[in-house]
Amino acid sequence: MTVPSSSAYAKVNGLEMYFETHGTAPEGSRPLVLLHGGALTVGLTFSAVLPALAADRRIIAPELQGHGHTADIDRAVTVPDLASDVVALLDELGVGQADFLGFSLGGLTALELAVRHPERVGRLALAATMYSQDGVHDDVRVPDYSSPRLPSQDDFRQMADAYAAIAPRPEHFEDFLAKVSAAAHASLPWTADDLRALRAPTLLLVGDSDFVRAEHAAEMQRLIPDARLAVLPATTHMTLMHRTSLMLPLLGEFFT
Repeated sequence: MTVPSSSAYAKVNGLEMYFETHGTAPEGSRPLVLLHGGALTVGLTFSAVLPALAADRRIIAPELQGHGHTADIDRAVTVPDLASDVVALLDELGVGQADFLGFSLGGLTALELAVRHPERVGRLALAATMYSQDGVHDDVRVPDYSSPRLPSQDDFRQMADAYAAIAPRPEHFEDFLAKVSAAAHASLPWTADDLRALRAPTLLLVGDSDFVRAEHAAEMQRLIPDARLAVLPATTHMTLMHRTSLMLPLLGEFFT
């Protein structure tokens, strides 16, 4: 069966935000919003899981400021602004409430949405997401990129190739990476009490060799009421969303 899909742009907060839609919505169901990782695209992040997720529901998958088809603007990349952009997109589309699956920077964006706009969030899946910067392994901060937890040379090549192929300003790649890196290392705006106040059913997903420490993910599970945690074995940050044999059953059960 062919799943319907389309793409378009929406004017939100000074952006021409690119977004894709996939699948069809059963009557009365919430759409599922997919939020990709930093320096990635919808395709690079979700290609392995998107067809199965779209088989029985509507998917909305935007590309965030400066990422993929969405041109950068003269504004720092910050988690609060990214979340505000997603809310504005949902307003444009007439979507009052959605479920969310966010990976890495997209997970931070989804968490900000759940904290600041709880009425917009139905169910919340956070993949490779921390709530404070001490949730990241120390070796990820090493500037020489020697840690096996970090993206490989092939991963970086895929990011650069995708940017060159679809970005409105391909020559902007190095400047764009610097902005995304600054966003990834910035202080995060949440407290333990913010997590305790979450009411959206939450699934936490992390690889056992991820950027995010499994102990930190376990702390998040304890703080968020009735949260679930899955630690995927033999899984790095960049392979997490491609472990379909493990991911799809977990996501399918959670979002059903």
